[in-house]
Amino acid sequence: MKAMIFAAGRGERMRPLTDTCPKPLLKVRGRPLIVWHVLNLVRAGITDIIVNHAHLGGLIEQTLGDGSQFGAAIRYSPEAQALETAGAIAQARHLLGEEPFLAVSADIYIPYFDFAQVKDVLADKDVLGNPYPAEQRDIAWLYLVDNPPYHPDGDFGLTLYALNNDGAPRWTFGNIGVYRPEMFDGIAAGSHAKLGPLIRQYAELGRVGGEVYAGAWANVGTAADLAALNGGTAP
Repeated sequence: MKAMIFAAGRGERMRPLTDTCPKPLLKVRGRPLIVWHVLNLVRAGITDIIVNHAHLGGLIEQTLGDGSQFGAAIRYSPEAQALETAGAIAQARHLLGEEPFLAVSADIYIPYFDFAQVKDVLADKDVLGNPYPAEQRDIAWLYLVDNPPYHPDGDFGLTLYALNNDGAPRWTFGNIGVYRPEMFDGIAAGSHAKLGPLIRQYAELGRVGGEVYAGAWANVGTAADLAALNGGTAP
């Protein structure tokens, strides 16, 4: 399985820290956010990694290199301007191949997430070994988290591992997902496109699965968030 790390965000709410440092390189507990992901992916046996970038992307490439220092093989998908998440996947489509892939945002902190669990969530067969018809297969699998204070209403309901747009209770998308590449076939490379509307479209068709992740998770959106993870001191 391949993985894509979204690392193109400008990090406006992190300024002035992100004026000279791309957000994915901000450190938590002495380690850049994106490096936490790379190390955890490699630990799970996922070593083929694609990283998109825009703002100060050269610094990300300088830090990660070709990935060999981490036991990974890292390739890059540069964007002149950030294309949003679905647009980023469409831009990197030629690097992602034809099998389901993992995508995770660089600016979340999930030190104990076991990426090995994502490898078989998009099954092509039922528990008896019978192939699912292509139109009935889940096209995406999302990991949801408890609603944080800044997003109390959540994003999706969940019923028997099936996401829905209107159900209750609701959880927040944790920015960790597994996707079939064909989900993005309608988006031209270079286009700006958000992932949320696409997920909702397929959830309406009953083709998005998911589960709740109850482990440590933090969206590092502001300097205060970063300082809190570092014991009150921003790096």
